[in-house]
Amino acid sequence: MLSREEILKDLEETGALLKGHFLLSSGLHSGGYVQCASLLKYPATAGKLCEELADKVAEYKPDIVVGPALGGVIVSYELARALGKPGIFTERKEKKMELRRNFEINPGDRVLVVEDVVTTGGSVKEVIEIVSDRGGELIAVASLIDRSGGKADFGVPFESLISLNLAVYQPDECPLCKEGSKAVKPGSRE
Repeated sequence: MLSREEILKDLEETGALLKGHFLLSSGLHSGGYVQCASLLKYPATAGKLCEELADKVAEYKPDIVVGPALGGVIVSYELARALGKPGIFTERKEKKMELRRNFEINPGDRVLVVEDVVTTGGSVKEVIEIVSDRGGELIAVASLIDRSGGKADFGVPFESLISLNLAVYQPDECPLCKEGSKAVKPGSRE
């Protein structure tokens, strides 16, 4: 089992843990950001961390692993590989999350929903809605990083490798904005 220090070291060495002034996809501002794409571009590191997360979620015995594009694509693939299960992803079409590419969730499938980073859980909740609409059984949610401060609640067990308590602010209450700094949007979501 990897220690918190080892996971933080991987995040720092891959350039995934950033400091600055960021506009998150939730609309909130933060002085810290986790750019998991920087971590996931290193297959050995990504594989190691995803295998560690797979060990934590294996007890839920999923039939299928699904994650939202873009952040959840590699994570769903790597977790599915480690668990020996199919891995699929959802993607946005005209701002709505959906299953495409002949991907299916069948009624009764035990579904593990995964993400790279959870802040508010918005994308995960959209995937959960798809699982429910298709009659799948949501058994757990997992992410490499929980930056919700333990506040994310999906109504099922939520597992992560590490929880980071990076402060977030409403834009009108952001101390970084009040200092004259301008927030930048580092993620992929418009």
